[in-house]
Amino acid sequence: MTRPPYLLEGDTVAIVGLACKVAREDIIPAVDFLQTNWKVNVLLGDSVGASYHQFAGTDIIRASDFQVMLDNPKIKAIFSVRGGYGSSRILEKVNFDKFRENPKWLVGFSDITAVHCHIQAMGIESIHGVMPKLFLQENGQESLESLRKILFGEALAYRIPAHSLNREGHTEATIVGGNLAIINHLLATPSELDTTGKILFLEDVGEYLYSLDRMMIQLKRAGKLSQLAGLVIGSFSDMKDNDVPFGKTAYEIIQEAVAEYDYPVCYGFPVGHEPQNWAIPCGRNVSLHISSTEVVLSSVVF
Repeated sequence: MTRPPYLLEGDTVAIVGLACKVAREDIIPAVDFLQTNWKVNVLLGDSVGASYHQFAGTDIIRASDFQVMLDNPKIKAIFSVRGGYGSSRILEKVNFDKFRENPKWLVGFSDITAVHCHIQAMGIESIHGVMPKLFLQENGQESLESLRKILFGEALAYRIPAHSLNREGHTEATIVGGNLAIINHLLATPSELDTTGKILFLEDVGEYLYSLDRMMIQLKRAGKLSQLAGLVIGSFSDMKDNDVPFGKTAYEIIQEAVAEYDYPVCYGFPVGHEPQNWAIPCGRNVSLHISSTEVVLSSVVF
């Protein structure tokens, strides 16, 4: 995998709207934070503050804005201002040739999983992490700091207590993943995620339990779960049920889907639609160690 250059103080970063809209004034605190605390220059795209129904402008506006930032050699990182829905609508409208020649960090999560997966197919690292709309959310300081560390080239070392459903083991492999619904959405497209020999991480929000089961079965039937090196399960927030209960929790559904495999699995990792949303460098080789007492996810910076 190709790793974009780490940020340095004085570099320029861009904020664009790849999915849903956000008011320009709502991200002024995030811009101030980046400029004051991280000491980087911030360029706002035309899509920030733009509005077309629920989107940050039309597909053409969002794609053109993204294109400008991808092609600008002075931009060292691009943040999607928020998620929602809409990133996959513009992928075929963007030319990534200059990005391949001059890679830069792409940051986001949730719907931005579509862009991460598209970039994985090019062999370039990106960062699944908190977006400017959520930079200053309550209890989100640790998530924001984890993003800074990856962007500026500091070592990654996460440690959490063991979960009762964990399957112990140790593995070293490339980590990929993101939002479960989006990963399913990308199957049989040029952005489909290659999971063979990888550590896969998954999260989601607001889904029905039966829908979660259906998505896990789809991944399984598509061969995306059988050849993993490991599985990291993050937050499955605000899950919904029908009048007739499905009968299993989100984690129990996932546990059943991967029960026949023997790779290590951890649950309750702080990634997803919660303030504790630690940044993960998609496409990087990491070490995953799951014991009876703790989970350690780490990578070596070089």
